[in-house]
Amino acid sequence: MKVARLHGVGDVRLWDEPAPTPGPGEAMVRVTAVGLCGSDLHWYGQAGIGDAQLDRPLVAGHEFAGVTADGQRVAVDPAVPCNRCDMCQAGHPNLCRDLRFAGHGAQDGGLRDCLAWPAHCLVPLPDSLSAAAGALLEPLGVAIHAVDLGHVHTGATVGIFGCGPIGLLVLQVSRAAGAANLLVTEPLPHRLDAARAWGAQVWTPGREVDVAFECAGASGALDDAIAAARPGGRVVLVGIPDDDRTSFSASAARRKGLTLALSRRMKHTYPRAIRLVETGRVEVESLVTHRFPLEQAPAAFALAQRREGLKVIVEP
Repeated sequence: MKVARLHGVGDVRLWDEPAPTPGPGEAMVRVTAVGLCGSDLHWYGQAGIGDAQLDRPLVAGHEFAGVTADGQRVAVDPAVPCNRCDMCQAGHPNLCRDLRFAGHGAQDGGLRDCLAWPAHCLVPLPDSLSAAAGALLEPLGVAIHAVDLGHVHTGATVGIFGCGPIGLLVLQVSRAAGAANLLVTEPLPHRLDAARAWGAQVWTPGREVDVAFECAGASGALDDAIAAARPGGRVVLVGIPDDDRTSFSASAARRKGLTLALSRRMKHTYPRAIRLVETGRVEVESLVTHRFPLEQAPAAFALAQRREGLKVIVEP
């Protein structure tokens, strides 16, 4: 089978490797669509994320869908929790102390023709969802979890600071949750246009929001989020900073009595994500601006790193 492995900063290589053999409880999945995520770009651009560093050639990709050996179309949940630790037992598998995650550390991800994956992590796709939409259920799940942490309520004013794919999904989920006003910041014109198409207005200093989502992984975006949040409001940090450091003005946050929440992936969101897409309350297909075959994975990464579009999909 064909495999795309990341060997170092900006170094993606194609290899022919033997197909895996499923172990107990695993199913073979032929991969049909893989979304390149911002965290994949951290691996590509810095050869790591925070204290997790590349120490062997890695198959990236954790947003993906495929087809099982018996013909079932599925979205693949990239997170495999242990289901034994205190966090799993408390209902927080995203905080599992022994989590395996596709395309991270020692666990290869989806940028290959096929893989063996735990059957209980495969989510059947309805016929109405394409393979690309199935891959985008994972980032949609991240957005759902972030909005849950933000406690967005009907009639709320919500700020989204950074309008990459995650920010645009947070925008849509906030609207579906009942937000009445959506305010955004984004330096890239094509991403700002996408946010406006979904009903957002540009945030200007002085306008207050009930909930602010930092989705850029940049200190400037967090500063704006804290400045925008009303007294007693909530700020949810979703973005991943390049240098593994986050800072903000403590006095501004303290005087307002803000609640800060850090969002960690997602939990129990696939059924909700499917319903949101099936009912048209969240639209994911138009996020896809570029498609590449697996053989062109190096070019796909390079384009995504330049932030030229919205979502780049690789189709093995």
